[in-house]
Amino acid sequence: MGILIFLLIGAIAGWLAGTIMKGRGFGLVGNIVLGIVGAVVGGLLFDLLGVRSGGFVGSIITATLGAVILLYGARLLR
Repeated sequence: MGILIFLLIGAIAGWLAGTIMKGRGFGLVGNIVLGIVGAVVGGLLFDLLGVRSGGFVGSIITATLGAVILLYGARLLR
């Protein structure tokens, strides 16, 4: 059951980040990958700032912010 929640959070966060940054998502697999990588980036950033977020909604917020930062960084490199 945990892996399904993990994938769901990744899909939601990736879709939200895609919508925020470019107006649409990246497809189901792209959203999941973006959300999972965003969760790592967001988790590292939140740890550096000393911010704690827990629960389902906190995980979505963390992953979404990380994915937005990731997309912004990729846009700067391009």
